[in-house]
This record gives sequence, structure tokens and C-alpha cells, in this order.
Amino acid sequence: MTDAEIGIEGPGREVPGPALRIIPLGGLGEIGLNMMCLEYGDAIIVVDCGLMFPEDYMLGIDIVIPDITYLKRNREKVKAFFITHGHEDHTGALPFVLREIDAPIYATALTIGLIEEKLIEFGLAKSTVFQTVRPRDVVSIGPFDVEFIRVCHSIADGCALAISTPLGVVVHTGDFKLDQTPVDGEVLDYARFSEYGEKGVLALMSDSTNVEKEGYTLSEKEIGYNLEEIFRRCEGRIIVAAFSSNIHRVQQVFDAAVKFGRKVVLNGKSMLANVRIARTLGYLKAPDGLIADLKELDSLPHHRVVLLTTGSQGEPMSALTRMAMDNHKQLKVERGDTVILSSKFIPGHEKAIATMMNHRGPGTSYRCTGS
Repeated sequence: MTDAEIGIEGPGREVPGPALRIIPLGGLGEIGLNMMCLEYGDAIIVVDCGLMFPEDYMLGIDIVIPDITYLKRNREKVKAFFITHGHEDHTGALPFVLREIDAPIYATALTIGLIEEKLIEFGLAKSTVFQTVRPRDVVSIGPFDVEFIRVCHSIADGCALAISTPLGVVVHTGDFKLDQTPVDGEVLDYARFSEYGEKGVLALMSDSTNVEKEGYTLSEKEIGYNLEEIFRRCEGRIIVAAFSSNIHRVQQVFDAAVKFGRKVVLNGKSMLANVRIARTLGYLKAPDGLIADLKELDSLPHHRVVLLTTGSQGEPMSALTRMAMDNHKQLKVERGDTVILSSKFIPGHEKAIATMMNHRGPGTSYRCTGS
């Protein structure tokens, strides 16, 4: 197949008919800013719309968002946003981009719920059109037919996209991992990927952060077994720091707490919001009486408490960091506490995490588990 046949433009090349343009606005070779545009004729669709947290040298910068100059110049062509999953590096720029680009958002239920919560803060939820889809649904917009395909990731309800165009199929995997025993039982849809592979794919855009590392990622259920083993040995309070978006990890903390007769106290704005959204949508199960209010913490016996909080990456203003530095108004790390950092260290955060751990109080132990 020649360049002209697949519609690639270039000096001295004549392309019959409209070309398919694949335009990355961020996310290539970096963690964050995920945003990819596909353009054919007078139609553009946008895959993901993420932010990035600033590097150390970006003084005075709170967040980094993609450069959308091209989209603003062609805003009348933008037909829709397709979001693969609910992580901030794939959704966090939406509150800023939607002010400039008015287009509907297509995503699965949990992803829509997390996006809507964010847009409420910015006063954009009512003016935004949400279209909830399920895996294997196909959305037809102009020259594009977009099928959502189930994948596994560290957040529930993730999907890849198979984008059929007049020149062929483009597969965008979104973030994924190969987990044969996911907590919710929703295995990556190997069948659909195989079918597209048999038919032929014009371009594959694969997004898997640790794909270059040898070996394989532990199943999420293995993390649950590790958590239970730690819970079994702990006599004092257990403080678990995890990503609030990792609903399956939260579920396993809940399950371990039930098994060992502990109540769960939630801490952190995003943890409270994401647990509420996931429970409302049916992605998270918690028996009545399991979750206790933060105000009840001091009245609960230490051996009956699990504090589930944000801050596993040592973020300066996170609850866990302030607890470690004894600078939290309501919480402090006490002798006999066990702190579990249940998430993989994000590259670049190692120093902040080490600093936080070095500030721990006497008699406190840290355990690391997760991926």
C-alpha cells in the first residue's frame, strides 16, 4: 500500500480525495496531556483531553494543558470528544477546552460521572452534552464509525476505540493492561481486537505506560491478597493511601475491612467524591455501616479503623503528607499506625514520596503494595 493510497500528505505527493490526518496535541513520550485528533474532510473527532502536572522547573504553574490552537482555528469541524477512561491525564483539560470548543462527550458511565463532577465545579456541566455508551457500542459521526472496546486498567470502565474511516481502521487502545482476573470480571475484549486484526488495521496507537518493561503486571486480585495479609498482621490503625480513581483498589480495601471487622473512614476531596459516584453508579459495593464519618475517628478503637486517603504520591498539599508532617488539622500519624502506599510511584515523584516517608512519626511503619 502506497502513501497516496492511505492518504498521507507530503511534498510532491498527490493524495486522491481527502486525507486522514492524525494529529497528536499531547501525550506522546510523556505522562499526561493525552489528546489526539483525527481529521477527515470537514470533520474532526478528539480522543481524550488530559492535563499534566507541572515539572519542578515550571515555577508558578499549577497544571499544564494541551495546545489547542489548531482546534480553535477549526472549531466548526470538531464533532465530538471520545474519552477512553476517567483519569485526569485523559480528562483533566476538558473544563478548559470546552470553553473554547463546543462538542458532545462520548464515554462510558463511570467516565461520564467523573467528568461531570469536575465540570460542575467549573459551571460547565449543564451546557455540556454527555452521551453514555457501553463497550461494543458504535457511534457514527460524519465519516467516522467509532466502536468502544473493553480494556482493563487501574480505573474501571476503560475502553479502546476502533475508529473506522474511509481509508481504513485506526485503533486507539487508551491506557490498558493485560489482567486475566480483574476484580469486576470484565476482561479485555480479546475477541474484538482479534476481529479487527483479521480485517486489517491502518494504524495502531498503543498507550500502555510500562509496556517497555519486561515481565507482566500483577493482577489486581493479587493486590487484594497482599492487602488482606497486611490487614491480618496489623493491630493498630491502618492508613491506606491510594488513587481515588482506582475503584477496584478501593473495593478491595472495603472487602478487607469487612473481613477483619474494621470501619472505613474516607479522607480527601477526590476520594469522597469518587466513592460517592462509584457507589451511585453501582461500580462500588459497601455494606451498610462500613463507612464511618471522619468525625467518628477519635471514638473508634484503633484496631477497628481503616483510614482510606489520597496522597500516595507525596503531593505537598495532600492529606497524607500533611499528616506525616503533623500539619493536618484533624488527623495525625500515631505510634502503632501502619501506612500502606497502595499505588505505583509515578516517575518524577520519588523524591516527594521519600521525603514524606522520612517525616513519619515514631513507631509508624510503611508498607508499599500495588501497581
